[in-house]
Amino acid sequence: MPEAPSTREIDLRPYIRDIPDYPRPGILFRDITPLLADGPAFAQACSRLTGLFREERVGAVASIESRGFTFGAVIASQLGVGVVPVRKAGRLPSEVFSASYSLEYGEAVLEMHRDAFAPGTRVLVVDDLLATGGTALATQELIERLGGETVGFGFVIELLALAGRERLREHRVEALLAL
Repeated sequence: MPEAPSTREIDLRPYIRDIPDYPRPGILFRDITPLLADGPAFAQACSRLTGLFREERVGAVASIESRGFTFGAVIASQLGVGVVPVRKAGRLPSEVFSASYSLEYGEAVLEMHRDAFAPGTRVLVVDDLLATGGTALATQELIERLGGETVGFGFVIELLALAGRERLREHRVEALLAL
């Protein structure tokens, strides 16, 4: 018989690998693949993020490409709502809204289907990492253009030195790890 999952809180930091100079010199990349590879740690990370927003009457979860997809799909399932993919430009097959944003190491464009959810839907934004906040703000812009309401932002990791939380200060921001 399988063992029941532990109720003790797992320290998630050991599951985040630091990769210096990736994707370019001067960037310290926070690799979450060890977290994804460990079933109990991954399950707990998703459950903890879900628990933080369970009382928010979330109607949809917007998950940001690509690592946000993994967490967003699980959290949406746990909340009993649909998941909305937020993708890089040119990767969605139907009519989209687009929003440009700055990364800590470049510029990019995000897109969301124009019919991703009904106006008035309360949307939780999920991604693996909060850095400068540009990706999250672009996602919020897309949600608002569709007539939705951003109820908050959930992240596995927040990079404190990049002050992304300050750019999102009008909304609830939750992160499991602050590095």
